[in-house]
Amino acid sequence: MKQWFDSGLSQSYQHLFTQFQQARETLSPTIVAQEVGTVISVSAGIAMVDGLPGVGFEELLLFPGNIYGIAFNVDEHEVGVVLLGDYWHLSTGDEVKRTGRVMDVAVGDELIGRVIDPLGRALDGKGNIALTKRMPIERPAPEIMARLPVTEPLQTGLKVLDALLPIGRGQRELLMGDRQTGKTSIAVDIILNQKNKNVICIYCAIGQKSASVAKTLATFNAHNAMDYTLMMVTEGNDPPGLNYIAPYAATSIAEYFMLEGKDVLIVYDDLTQHARSYRELSLLLRRPPGREAFPGDIFYVHSRLLERSTHLNKEHGGGSLTALPIIETEAQNMSAYIPTNLISITDGQIYLSPNLFDLGVLPAVDVGKSVSRVGGKAQRPAFRKVAGALKLAYAQFEELETFARFGARLDANSLKTIEHGQRIRACLKQAESSPVAVSTQICILLALTNGLFDTIALDNIIAAQQAIAQGLKSLEQKLVANLETAQTLKDEDKQQVLVMVKRVLQELAPVSPHSADKTTAGKT
Repeated sequence: MKQWFDSGLSQSYQHLFTQFQQARETLSPTIVAQEVGTVISVSAGIAMVDGLPGVGFEELLLFPGNIYGIAFNVDEHEVGVVLLGDYWHLSTGDEVKRTGRVMDVAVGDELIGRVIDPLGRALDGKGNIALTKRMPIERPAPEIMARLPVTEPLQTGLKVLDALLPIGRGQRELLMGDRQTGKTSIAVDIILNQKNKNVICIYCAIGQKSASVAKTLATFNAHNAMDYTLMMVTEGNDPPGLNYIAPYAATSIAEYFMLEGKDVLIVYDDLTQHARSYRELSLLLRRPPGREAFPGDIFYVHSRLLERSTHLNKEHGGGSLTALPIIETEAQNMSAYIPTNLISITDGQIYLSPNLFDLGVLPAVDVGKSVSRVGGKAQRPAFRKVAGALKLAYAQFEELETFARFGARLDANSLKTIEHGQRIRACLKQAESSPVAVSTQICILLALTNGLFDTIALDNIIAAQQAIAQGLKSLEQKLVANLETAQTLKDEDKQQVLVMVKRVLQELAPVSPHSADKTTAGKT
C-alpha cells in the first residue's frame, strides 16, 4: 500500500514539473518602459514635477492617492501640474506617472437627473454612475459648414425676454449684472420652462456656495426639473483646477446630446469664478500677468468654450447647444476686462440693473442696455407681430420718466406715454419660478400694445393678467393651440382674443381720472 502511494505521488510531482518546464519554455518576458516623475514642490492647487521627458501638454498625470493632475506648463526641466483633487497628503519625492491620455469625462443618458463633479463622481448620494463612453473635455468647435443659422426660438417663459430679447436655440446669450440682482434666478426660471419641450438642460455651478447650490437643487426638485436636467457642481472650497475644467466637462456632456440630434441648454454659473480660478492657477505657475492680473490668453479660454455652442445642420444630427454664461459686474461697470471679453464673444447680453432690482422691478432687466443680436430671427411671427412696437414705446417711456423726476411739466401726450409705459413695466414684472405659457404671453402683449391696460389701475395689473389667463379657457381649442405655436396670428384670431380680453378687463375697477397726476412724479 505504501509503495503504491509513493509511486502515485512521484508521478504527480513528475507531471507538475513537466508543466513548469513547458510554461518556462513558452514564456517570453517583455519589458514595458514607463516614465515616472518626482514631485518637487506642492502649493495651493498646483505641483511642480521633475522628470517625465515625454509628457504632452494637458496630458493627465496620476499622483499617489489616485489624485489626477493636468500638465499645464511643460518646461525644459520641470512640469507645472494643475491638481484636480485634495492635495494635502502629497509631499516632495512622491512618484508621478503618465497616463498617456488627456482629461476626459464620462457621457451618457444615465447622467440626466444626477448631480456630479467635473470628474464624473456622483454628489447626490444615489450611487456611482456606470458609463462606458468618454469624451475629452477639450474638443474643437464645429466647423462653419456644419452649422446652421439660429431659426428656432428657445422660449424662456419670461415675458420681458420672449417679447423684447428673444433667445434662439444655438445662441450664446450673456447674463450680466452686479451680485444679488437675480442672474441665477433668471437662468433657473429658463430651465424650469423647458419642461415638456424636448430640451435637455445642464446647470454648471462653478465655485458656488454650497447653500446656493442646495437651493437651486431644491427648486429643480420641487418643479420636477431634474427629469431633464443635469447638475455639474464645484463648490467654493474645491481646488481651482476643478473650477477651471468644470465648464469644459459640462460642455462635452452637452455636445454628446447635441450630436445625437437633441436640443441642449447649458448655464455657466458663473464665468467670473472661472476666470478668477484660471488667474490663480496662472499666477501660481509664474505665467506673466496682464490687465487686472489676468493672463493674456483669458479671452481664448472663454472663446474656445463658447464657440462650441451652435445649431448643427441635418448632416451632423440637427441638434443645438444654447449657452447662457453668467458674469458678475462690479459697481455696474460693464466695461471691465472680463465683461467686455464675453460681450464680444457672445451673441448678445441681458443686463440686470441693481436700481430696478431695488425698486422691485423683477426680473430687473434693463432693456436699454440689453440686446439679442440673432434671437430676433428666431422669434415666432405671432410674437413679432404683437411685440414689434413694444421696445420703442418702453424706451420713450423711460426717457420721459427721467424728465418727470425733475418736476417738469408735461403735455397730455407725454402723460399718456408715461401712463402706457408704467403699464408695460408692470406687465413685464414676473414672480420667481412662475413661467408664463406662450398663449398667455401673446394675449397679454396683444392687450398691452392695443392700450387695453391703460384703463386698469396699476395695482390691478397682476389681477388683470390672471383674468386673461383664465379667459383663455373660454376660447376655442384650435385657437389656443394656434397661439401656443405662435406661428401665425390671423386678423380674425386677433379679434377673438381682443374681444375676450375686453370682456374680462371690464370686470376690474377702471383707473381713476387723476391717476396720471399721482403717478407722474418719479414713480417706477
